[in-house]
Amino acid sequence: MTRTYETQQHCPVARSLDVLGDRWTLLVIRDLGLGRTKFGEFLDSLEGISPNLLSDRLKRLEEATIVQRVFYSKHPPRAEYRLTEKGEALRPVIEAIVAWGQRWEPQDAD
Repeated sequence: MTRTYETQQHCPVARSLDVLGDRWTLLVIRDLGLGRTKFGEFLDSLEGISPNLLSDRLKRLEEATIVQRVFYSKHPPRAEYRLTEKGEALRPVIEAIVAWGQRWEPQDAD
């Protein structure tokens, strides 16, 4: 894997950002944790993400063994996505980000 933060290769934060730091990636993981499993469900939830970018993010997460793709139909080929054990270990991280966001970046009241 090519590292974005090559000079920081000994830092676990930098190594984690190499895997999780791309735009939309944590939101895909959030959606998986909320029970979304199909490509169309992600597109509906992640308003503004292009199908090509979503496909790229899922592929990268699969390569990082955070997500597993499981085919449930051969003709036509259809897959759903699931968090692996490594992906499930990110749940407390996402929950901590939620708590931080609720406290320090509250939603503006309209």
